[in-house]
Amino acid sequence: MNKRIALISEHASPLAILGGCDCGGQNVYVGQLALRLGEMGHTVDVFTRRDDMTLPEIVVWGLGVRIIHVPAGPARPVRKEGLLPYMEDFARYMHSWIRQGRGFYDVVHANFFMSGLVARRLKEEFGIPFVVTFHALGAVRQLHQGACDEFPKDRNLIESEIVADADAILAECPQDAKDLGTFYGALPQKLRLVPCGFDPEQFSPMDNAAARKVLGIAQDEPLLLHIGRMVPRKGVATVIEALARLRDQYNVVARLLIVGGESDNDDISRTPEIGRLKALADVHGVSDKVTFVGRRRPNQLRQYYSAADLFITTPWYEPFGITPIEAMACGTPVLGSAVGGIKYTVQHKITGYLVPPRNPAAVALYMNHAIRNPGERRLLAERSLVRANSMFTWKRVAELADGVYRDVIAHVAGDRMASPAVCAGDATDTSMSFLS
Repeated sequence: MNKRIALISEHASPLAILGGCDCGGQNVYVGQLALRLGEMGHTVDVFTRRDDMTLPEIVVWGLGVRIIHVPAGPARPVRKEGLLPYMEDFARYMHSWIRQGRGFYDVVHANFFMSGLVARRLKEEFGIPFVVTFHALGAVRQLHQGACDEFPKDRNLIESEIVADADAILAECPQDAKDLGTFYGALPQKLRLVPCGFDPEQFSPMDNAAARKVLGIAQDEPLLLHIGRMVPRKGVATVIEALARLRDQYNVVARLLIVGGESDNDDISRTPEIGRLKALADVHGVSDKVTFVGRRRPNQLRQYYSAADLFITTPWYEPFGITPIEAMACGTPVLGSAVGGIKYTVQHKITGYLVPPRNPAAVALYMNHAIRNPGERRLLAERSLVRANSMFTWKRVAELADGVYRDVIAHVAGDRMASPAVCAGDATDTSMSFLS
């Protein structure tokens, strides 16, 4: 039976341009999940905060999918760290929306802790069950960022309450589930493994030479690529330092493309982090080999992934990380930090390479190894394609989420929740057996 589903994503709209400080994986996750659920026959409303006065209240976005712009706080961009005071307005709007009969839902899927607050309120007021994907956890963020974390101090308490009251919690990877248990006491029976994904229609292998020609990249130059938000925790500084080590220790000169930012170019007034990274590249004498591209839309990224010899992502921590999957789907091996979702999606020396975070020496070592071994890169690429397409398509993600929704709805209706699967590593599995 088809369901009526509300997705709440207070700061991450599917309509936003990716690459900015608050525009990344969650935007993609919410948008792609909504579209795939719509294709399955469900009716889906995505509720996100209106951050522009010109946005209409309702946007019909796909088969059975609408985006609802909620008036909560000023109709302008506000950093997500400052949005908590507006969640009361967000909840009131959704309460009115339902009371007026503009929509009613079998299940609510909250994304991020502030959306969880709203979903929790709707459960109290209307009895609608809710599931939550946190996308990032306050306790983990504080562990890595310390005093630099600017979220309200109440975040951890709020997340604990949401964990306690949610009908199910969608962990994006095994590490996410372990963190939910360790820091918030999440019950294993509430946890279900539902990862992020990629769109095979957007991301597939493209001829390397053709991609380089489109981008104006020399055919014989070793090419390294980073795509992501321009914030310190993404570890781009580690990649730049490794690039200098690659030259100095291994006598290999490569070009590094960095895609991301608040504008379509390398405007440091719009993206101060680019200015910091440019200064670092200058200090290490690699400015002429580092190109800051600016942000790009998803339909432009395939040629970048396909042009590269190696995709590099070295965050300090990463709840999941969609870009490694997109690279794998384009046949480009990944060199990534052994953290969070990356150590789940990338298999060391099977589909790519894993290194400790904040370790330029280890990154340079595997940069050199990959560049000097094209045969191994081809083998990694072949295995990456198989893993990405068997485990991480958005179609499969939506099927897993749909299974959780049905279990939750049945449970609330008084039926016994379906037993979870057994093995978290299996391509058809959503269980949390790795917590035991």
